[in-house]
Parts: sequence; structure tokens; C-alpha cells
Amino acid sequence: MRIGELAARAGVSVRALRYYEEQNLLAAERSPSGQRHYPDGAVDRVLLIQQLYGAGLSSRSILELLPCVVDGEATPELLDRLAAERERIDRRISDLSGARDRLDTVITAATANLRTGEHCPTRRPT
Repeated sequence: MRIGELAARAGVSVRALRYYEEQNLLAAERSPSGQRHYPDGAVDRVLLIQQLYGAGLSSRSILELLPCVVDGEATPELLDRLAAERERIDRRISDLSGARDRLDTVITAATANLRTGEHCPTRRPT
């Protein structure tokens, strides 16, 4: 498939696909006229790359992890790296959960304020 079709099917920009190529995260064959052609599996790879970016991994980290994810090739160092990334994501999830809980408290207080006219608490509840 051509770059525009891949972009549409994966829900990303053409520019993002070119960036992934520059970072060696994605490869395309070239036609004699220089047009990029991607295999059908490229959509899944782009979605995986997007998911890993969304989890906060850098392009360098993703490049290091792709052989394990795509080809099943693992080393002890790669397993350590995967475990470290998982721990980092777990910490991020915990931080986000705490932020959500605080936001819920603010929403509850603001809702009460609208109903009763009482001021929102100025301190964080314990």
C-alpha cells in the first residue's frame, strides 16, 4: 500500500510515517519512481508504534524493543529494558490515578457549590 493509504488506515499523518522511517521504526520498499510501498502488516506496526509512543517511550526505546515485539527475538538486556519500561508505566498510571482522584474531589466540591452555594474547600481533603 502507498503512504497515503497507510496513513489513512492507521489514523496517522503522512509526516508521522516519514518520521518513523527516519527513526528506522518503519520500512518501505521504493518503486522505480521513488514512491513508498508498505506491506499489509505495516498498519499493525504503526499502531504498535503509536501505542508505545503513547506510553511515553522514545523512538530510540521503541527501536530497541521492536525486535522482541515483532520477531520474538529477546536478550536478557532487552527483558530488563522491558521490565523497566513496565515499571515506569506503572508509576505513571499511579500518578494519573492520583490526579484523577483529586479531580473527582474538586468536581464533587464544585457540584456541591453549585447546588448549595457553599464555597469549595481550600485544602485538599485527607
